[in-house]
Amino acid sequence: MLQSSSIVLDEYRVSSSHGFLPTELPLRRLPHVYYEQWENLAGQLSTLIQQDKIRDLIDALPVLTTTWLQTEPEWRRAYSILGFLTHAYIWGGQKPRDVLPPSISKPFLEISAHLGLPPCATYAGLTLWNFDAAPGADITDPDSLSTITSFTGTQDEAWFMLISVAIEAKGGKLITLMLDAIEAATQHNISQLTALLCRFTDVLQDVTATLKRMYEKNAPQVFFHQLRPFLAGSKNMAVAGLPNGVFYDIGNGNGEWRQYSGGSNAQSSLIQTFDIFLGVTHPATGDKEKETDQKALKSKGPGYIEQMRDYMPAPHKRFLEVLTDISNIRDYVVSLGSDSPAKEAFNAAVQSLTKFREAHIQIVTRYVITQSRISAASQPAERLNLATASVKSTENSDGSSGSDEDDSGVLHGTGGTSLASFLKQTRDSTKSAAC
Repeated sequence: MLQSSSIVLDEYRVSSSHGFLPTELPLRRLPHVYYEQWENLAGQLSTLIQQDKIRDLIDALPVLTTTWLQTEPEWRRAYSILGFLTHAYIWGGQKPRDVLPPSISKPFLEISAHLGLPPCATYAGLTLWNFDAAPGADITDPDSLSTITSFTGTQDEAWFMLISVAIEAKGGKLITLMLDAIEAATQHNISQLTALLCRFTDVLQDVTATLKRMYEKNAPQVFFHQLRPFLAGSKNMAVAGLPNGVFYDIGNGNGEWRQYSGGSNAQSSLIQTFDIFLGVTHPATGDKEKETDQKALKSKGPGYIEQMRDYMPAPHKRFLEVLTDISNIRDYVVSLGSDSPAKEAFNAAVQSLTKFREAHIQIVTRYVITQSRISAASQPAERLNLATASVKSTENSDGSSGSDEDDSGVLHGTGGTSLASFLKQTRDSTKSAAC
């Protein structure tokens, strides 16, 4: 069995200082002039969407090759650009487009294959590889960061993305700590394990405090009506106008229909690392059983959380797989006496992750569930996207209050899940991990 001490983080593109963020700032622009047309569209994206020009300009693009992408940062920047252009093309009009032209499809499929990611806007392309900062700036502070590419050009969108970057930076410093805690359990070093679990709780509370800063510069109505529609995927989006997903046209009538989840924080490797470390298991979405046995869960096939690993960079996905194999904290703590300080520290850590998820539910309630019950006055009545579909579905529901305990059964997240039930289920699964 692999030991935590033998894990070399660099092999998984993970850093002890930056976590799953790149150790060097993402490229602001592809260096080769060959990709100038991509960059020009990305640089004006919000304006071109507002002027209803983006689809025509994408249709007019030549089909570029990936020949001049040389370094990994260049491949990541290209992936980020094409993710933005893809979702701008699909959702940037009165009604969604369900055919993606070869000028996007062909290079995007190649770039995605290189990075081990699906050809759509993912958390990696929207967040991990889409931020900038001044030299020496504190990347754990969202006020020190800026975004590179934007659907809306608003401060609200930037703040939404940068809160996640700051969380990744803060939480990433826990990766080495978690590996050390696994090693301490392996060595039966209870005092060391207890100290590390206490430190984990302290940092995770700080991460939750950063999450709660979402309200500072991100107005719920801007997020819901202007940004969220562009984050939607093509899976389970019939209500928003994509009953078959999207056809990725690679030219001459060739291609295939594809369905992908949209950008979602469920695609954060960091949050799944926390779950694995604490032994939190999530049943498939909609499964009301609260199973804690990992083998029983796997026999049912992967649930939504595990499916989201396919939307992570391939090295990060491998890291989670390795971590799952070696994680031993919960089993070890369960084997200790009821008065063990390690058990108390473990339960405090589980509680801190539960509070993180409760804070997330509160944000979703304010930014999505409540907004879905407010008339889309800022949107043309004929527009069809995830926001207008959500408002219409809510108007056709029973008119309930929209508290975090209410699930109308009609609201979907950008990832395609039934939103409220999924979030409550992940929170309850986290609570269940306590000893």
